[in-house]
Amino acid sequence: MILALLLQAAVPLTAAPPGPGQPPATMVVEPAAMMIAACDLDRDGRTTAGELQACVERSFAAIDSAHKGSLGYIEFADWAERWLGDRNALPSPFEVDSDGDNRITAAELNAKMAQIFRRLDRDHDGAVTRAECLTIRAVLPNPASGKHKRGATPPQ
Repeated sequence: MILALLLQAAVPLTAAPPGPGQPPATMVVEPAAMMIAACDLDRDGRTTAGELQACVERSFAAIDSAHKGSLGYIEFADWAERWLGDRNALPSPFEVDSDGDNRITAAELNAKMAQIFRRLDRDHDGAVTRAECLTIRAVLPNPASGKHKRGATPPQ
């Protein structure tokens, strides 16, 4: 056994050369679409408007622990971090606060998420599928230069 250890130490191990790495993603999911997909309560791969509304109400109640009926912008950021993945994810509180009172109600949040749902429901069948949640990224960044290939416009 000692001989085997000595032989192993004497033979240097060469690491495989690093590969080119993983290519950049060409399909992405916006945070609100990711939440909508997660609201598929019956796990059939399709989120209906009813499933989304129930999910939004539960997510709102989880942050409105004092049962005030509305969230301030900081509480909304807490909601966004928990349910969208980041405090600065869209939709922003300014988009959701439709009456401009610096408070967000469950009705306002439901209305904004319903608007996003309608935009994502490309075939207008009343349900959002995982495929409808995907966005195709048309331009791939060139990581070496920090610019986009062929002078194309960066994705918005």
